[in-house]
Amino acid sequence: MKNQEICEILRQNEIADGIFDMTLKTYRIAGAALAGQFVSIYLNDRSRLLPRPISICEADPGRSTLRLVYRVTGPETGTDILSTYEPGTRIHVTGPLGNGFPIDDLQNKRVFLIGGGIGIPPLLETAKRLHGTVIPVLGYRSGPFLENEFGKYGETYLASEDGSCGVKGNVLDCIRQNDLHADAILACGPRPMLRALKEYALSENIPCWISMEERMACGIGACLACVCKTTGRDEHSNVFNTRICKDGPVFLSTEVEL
Repeated sequence: MKNQEICEILRQNEIADGIFDMTLKTYRIAGAALAGQFVSIYLNDRSRLLPRPISICEADPGRSTLRLVYRVTGPETGTDILSTYEPGTRIHVTGPLGNGFPIDDLQNKRVFLIGGGIGIPPLLETAKRLHGTVIPVLGYRSGPFLENEFGKYGETYLASEDGSCGVKGNVLDCIRQNDLHADAILACGPRPMLRALKEYALSENIPCWISMEERMACGIGACLACVCKTTGRDEHSNVFNTRICKDGPVFLSTEVEL
């Protein structure tokens, strides 16, 4: 259920280099949000018409709050401007958008939650909602963030490209070095990581759902700016394409071409 709200920023701080943690007061979106969905944020600058899609890190309907953890993508970008907003600032937010992870199908199972970089935040709400054995495997370029919060839900494993935390290497290196096994994979991160996880899941004969990071414009499926190739033909459009914002961002890995 999509909502449009004017939300107040309650808190915002930088938790790692270029990574910002923002909490919003939002009444309808928090109660409707599913794990793995995202919101679109409009800046308070009328010259910037397009919203910024940001995944939902945590939703708390009881407190009517929404937590977003995002990366500043460069100087003078939309996320750079967003990071300067102080508590008390009011912004226009649309959401929740997209489909989310298949939480109900995975209760009481062993589940890998595999995140890479800014693909890590949406897995935190996912960890909260799974009842079973949750195995977070988090990959970073360098220093970690959010790793202690994942530790509340299961033993957490880290990997980093520079070896500054956990296993030196990628998330699959971490899985293999720690001899980890699971019944399914839920993952979000850069496309090379998702491609490797798709191949790993096929070799292990386990299902893998991936949340795809993509540049978006409208965020509601109208502009076709975030189309990706699929392995099956769409019965309505008769093409091998799908919209990440509207039909995703979560797909079974075997449904999309990576």
